[in-house]
Amino acid sequence: MEFGKPLGSVIEGSLIRGLEVRLHPDVSVEDLRVGKFLVVQGRRSRFFCMLTDVALGTASARILANPPEPSNLFLQEVLSGTGTYGTASLSPMLMFTPQSEDAIANGQSARSPKQRPKGAASYEVQSSANVELLPVKTIPSHFSQVYDAAERDFRVVFGWEDDPHRRNFVIGQPIDMSVPICLDLDRFVERSNGIFGKSGTGKSFLTRVLLSGTIQRQAAVNLIFDMHSEYGWEAVSEGKHFSTVKGLRQLFPGQVQIFTLDPEATKRRGVRDAQELYISFDQIDVEDLMLVRGELNLSEASLENAIILRNEFGKSWINRLLAMTNEEIQDFCETKMGNKSSIMALQRKLNRLADLKYIRAACPHNYVGQILTAIDGGKHVIVEFGSQSNLLSYMLATNVIARRIHAIYVQKAERFLQTKNPSDRPQQLMITIEEAHRFLDPATARQTIFGTIAREMRKYFVTLLVVDQRPSGIDNEVMSQIGTRITALLNDEKDIDAIFTGVSGAQSLRSVLAKLDSKQQALILGHATPMPVVVRTRAYDAQFYQEVGATAWEDMPDESLFRASEAAKADLGF
Repeated sequence: MEFGKPLGSVIEGSLIRGLEVRLHPDVSVEDLRVGKFLVVQGRRSRFFCMLTDVALGTASARILANPPEPSNLFLQEVLSGTGTYGTASLSPMLMFTPQSEDAIANGQSARSPKQRPKGAASYEVQSSANVELLPVKTIPSHFSQVYDAAERDFRVVFGWEDDPHRRNFVIGQPIDMSVPICLDLDRFVERSNGIFGKSGTGKSFLTRVLLSGTIQRQAAVNLIFDMHSEYGWEAVSEGKHFSTVKGLRQLFPGQVQIFTLDPEATKRRGVRDAQELYISFDQIDVEDLMLVRGELNLSEASLENAIILRNEFGKSWINRLLAMTNEEIQDFCETKMGNKSSIMALQRKLNRLADLKYIRAACPHNYVGQILTAIDGGKHVIVEFGSQSNLLSYMLATNVIARRIHAIYVQKAERFLQTKNPSDRPQQLMITIEEAHRFLDPATARQTIFGTIAREMRKYFVTLLVVDQRPSGIDNEVMSQIGTRITALLNDEKDIDAIFTGVSGAQSLRSVLAKLDSKQQALILGHATPMPVVVRTRAYDAQFYQEVGATAWEDMPDESLFRASEAAKADLGF
């Protein structure tokens, strides 16, 4: 195998701490960036590594005590590479041992589909006919040479987008090369995942890219709770000049359906044929109120009395409570051992729910059933909140809708496990939520449906895509179940610690995450990628629209638009 110019030699290291590399005299530390992908060629194996630190070294303490004058460039050049030198710290992530020297000499890799045996990949091992990637359980010997990763190395590790055996999707490029980095979408959707980063780092744009990939590659059906109306229709782009980016409904008009909890606001934005969505009081359970107890200022006593009311009146308990007079509350408390002051306080606070635009005393249509019908038909559903994007509205609606959908998915999954009939297999569903720490904090994670989904993983064919800027607010048990973590810049130490919950070798990756640019860079690690990698994330722009191959809304003939709109309404029972 032909190698490029060596960067340095391994001088020491261990399996736990990683490798220490002394750079060759003609290599400047300024040419190396934290997060860079490097390879080490050992005597029998090739090691794929991430650069985690760079440092300066000297051969003698006398040089530090008497450094050359800034103007003495000649002495600086004499000392460079001998008296002074650069070092780099590498963290080995994967390795392979070629099955034959001839194969490596010919530069064969996993790029050729003919050489790739079908189904020859697993979580820890990805292989072609000549290359088998393995977890690192040893280290290269002294003086092994270190090289820049070549395109073939990226291909071997991350695959290629047109792989006939995987739903690979390009998420970005390395920070120093123009080579695609792919995620395996089949592995991505089979576990819950997270997109993290502080405000302004481009989480929403990255989420649109990933959702577009799952739609284009048909990896899963999406249910997206769009708190700020950013995913369905056009949204404002970040930057000095005002511009807009397309929503998923505009990119995939025949595959994406919008439901709105605020029809007036949705129409004002120019959204076409969005379906109205309402929630009735009889769909709200005590568990939903536990989630929003802070927003409604509900006491523990009020929630305990809510359980008494539900046990007495069933699903209609909120309607009955709101219609009760003081005398009726008094009579109820005397016969059912309730607390009058707590029930009266509960009645006052639940009146706030009646002010929400999407709440009804009773609904003539089964709107959640219509969402399920769309999902069963392979449609991707976006629930848009419009002006109802405050935390009370968002948390209540998402929990009510997701809880009912999950209950039906549990029934479908159990039926499939019983019959083993492929036609009974439920569509893989990925639910996207923002402000995820509000649903998954340690105090409420066990009470919300989202905590249940995160812990169950793929058992019932429902997973989460959580988008959040405060991962430290998410319960540790839930974070440990997050399969793939895509993380933009974070500054808070608690948030950085949370990202690496349950991740081996976290200490070396912390420095990589802390040095990311504030825009369009992310650290990807976990189930859907063979090794951690820093990428320059894919831009969500006109070029992306063309590359995903979507039929844009404005490009569809008016007659086709009309047929698509009418077909969607017919499918949903309108």
